[in-house]
Amino acid sequence: MWSSFLLLLVLLTGCVNPVIGYSDGKVSIACGDMVPQHGYDPSPEPPPYTITVDKSTFSPGDNITVSLQVAPSHPTFFKGFLIEARDAGKLDYPAVGSFFLTDPHQSQLLQCGHTQGSGVSHKAGTKKTQVQAVWASPNNPPQRVQFLVTVVHEYKVYWVKIAGPVVTLSGVTAAPSTAVPAQTTSSTALSTPFSSVECSQSKSCLRDPVGCDPESDPRCFFLSFTADEAGGSVMFEVSGPAEGYMSIALSLDKWMGNDDIYLCVKDGGRVTISAAYVSGRTHPELATEVHSDPTLAWRLADGVIQCRFHRNILIPNRFNLNQSYFLFLAHGRSHQGEIHRHDRQPLISNIQKLITGPPEDLSGSRSPLLIKFHGVLMLTAWMWTVSTAIFIARHYKHFWPDTTLLGQRLWFQLHRTMMVLAVVLTSVAFTLPFIYRRGWSKGAGSHPYIGCTVMALSIIQPIMAILRPVPESPRRILFSWLHFGVGTASQVLVAVCVFLGAAQQALLLPSPWSPAVLTGWVLWIVLTDLLLLIHSCRRRSRGTTDQCYPKVKKMVLVVFLIGNTGFLAAFIKAISNV
Repeated sequence: MWSSFLLLLVLLTGCVNPVIGYSDGKVSIACGDMVPQHGYDPSPEPPPYTITVDKSTFSPGDNITVSLQVAPSHPTFFKGFLIEARDAGKLDYPAVGSFFLTDPHQSQLLQCGHTQGSGVSHKAGTKKTQVQAVWASPNNPPQRVQFLVTVVHEYKVYWVKIAGPVVTLSGVTAAPSTAVPAQTTSSTALSTPFSSVECSQSKSCLRDPVGCDPESDPRCFFLSFTADEAGGSVMFEVSGPAEGYMSIALSLDKWMGNDDIYLCVKDGGRVTISAAYVSGRTHPELATEVHSDPTLAWRLADGVIQCRFHRNILIPNRFNLNQSYFLFLAHGRSHQGEIHRHDRQPLISNIQKLITGPPEDLSGSRSPLLIKFHGVLMLTAWMWTVSTAIFIARHYKHFWPDTTLLGQRLWFQLHRTMMVLAVVLTSVAFTLPFIYRRGWSKGAGSHPYIGCTVMALSIIQPIMAILRPVPESPRRILFSWLHFGVGTASQVLVAVCVFLGAAQQALLLPSPWSPAVLTGWVLWIVLTDLLLLIHSCRRRSRGTTDQCYPKVKKMVLVVFLIGNTGFLAAFIKAISNV
C-alpha cells in the first residue's frame, strides 16, 4: 500500500509545472529587456504610475533623486519594480550610472550590465505606493539619460519599460522627451487578424500570392496602408508567416540602400515595432523615434506575425509620405530581438506608389527582372536548344542522307545553328546577374562557380568545332572524343546548375514542384535517348537500315520536341509568377 502511495506521489509531483517567482526582487535575469519572467503578456492598458526626478540637467558625478509613485488619478498599489537609467539615444544598451538606496527595507541594488548598483528592485512582494532611489551619474555620461521602469501590480498584471523623464548633460541642448518613447508601453495585442476585404477600396495592398487574404490564408504575405481623412498620418498593416520578423521598406528604386524601413520583430511572446534606415546592403540602423502616433498593435498566431502602426506623413529625417516609392516586404529569422538577413528575396512592388494616393491593389515580384531573364534565357538555351541539337546529332545523322540546306547536310545545319544560338543565349544570360549584382555574388553558393565553368566550356566547344580536322585525318577521332566529352560535361554541369539556380533567393521557384519537374526533365532526356539507342541496336542486330523505321524516328523526334517545349513552358510560367 505504501509503495503504491509513494508511486502516486511521485507521478503527481512530476506533473507539477515549476513556477518561477521573484518576490524577493532578485531579478537580474530581467535587466536586459526588463520583462518579468511571469509567462504572461504585459498589460495593454496605460500604466497608473508616474516617474519623476528632482533635476532636468546634471553634470558628471551629480546625484538625481528618482521617484516612482501611484498616479493620483488612479489610487492603486504595486508589488514589484525595476528601475534603470539608460542612454536616451541607445535604449537597448545596458544601464548607465549607479544608484544609492533611500530605504533599504523595501529596495535593493542589482548589477544590470557592467556596473554594480545600476538597477534598483523591490526587496519583498509587499504592497507599495511610492519608492525612491538616488542615481549617481558616471564620470563619462551620455549626453541624455532616460529612466525606464518596469512595474508589477500582480503576478499577471505588469507594465514593461514605462518611459520616464529624460535628463540632459549640462551644456547640451535638451531634446524633447517624446523623441525616445519606449515602444512596448503602448502596444496592444490584436484580437482578430487583418483582412484584404477593403483592398483597392479604402486601402492600398501588396500581396503574395496574388489576391490572398491574411484572414483565411496563413501563407499570405500582406502589406496595406491607408491615409487618414485629415491627411496627417498613414496607417500601415503588415502580416506574414515568419520565424522572427516582418519588415517593410520605402525605396526610391528597386535596389536595397537609402531606404526607410519599419520592423515588426518577434521578441518572446510579443512583437516590437521599430523604425530603421539602411544606407546600403547593410544591417538596418535602428532609429530612436519610431512613430509620431504611439498606437501600436500586434498579433502572433499559427506562425504568423502581424503588426499595425501609424506614422505621420511628415517627420524629420524620415521619408515624406506625400511622395511615391517602391514598396518592399521582407521576412526572416531573429534571435532575442536581433534580426538576421531575410530568408527570401523581398517582395517588391512593380511600380512606385504614392503612399497618400488613391487606394490600389498593387502587384509585385520577389525576383528582379534581370534575374528572370537570366533564368529564361539559360533554360531556353539548355533545356530546349542544346538538348535538341545533341539529340539530332546523335540519332539523326543518317536520317536525311540526301537532304541539304545551304550546301550542308540538314542534320549538321540544324545542329550547328542551334549550338551557335545556345552560345549566344548563354553569353547574354551569363552577363545579367553581374549587371544586377554589380559584381560577384558572395551569397549564391556554388551556383555562380559552376555557371562560369559552363560558360567557359560553351566557348571552348565551338572553337574546337572550327578547328576540327578533316574526316580523313587520324586526329579526327581525338576531336570526336573531346567534342563528346566537353559536351557531356557541360550538360551534367548545367543540370546541377539549374537545380541550384532554382533555389536561389533571387529566383526562388516553388518547392517541391521545381526539383520534381527538373528531375522529370532529366529523366525525359535520358529515357528518350535510351529509347533511340535501343532502337539503333536492334536495327544493327537485324542488319536493317534507318529507312525501315522512318515513322518511329519521326514520331520520337516530334514527341521529344513537344516534351522539351512543355518543360520549358512550365518553367517560364513559374519564373513569371515569382
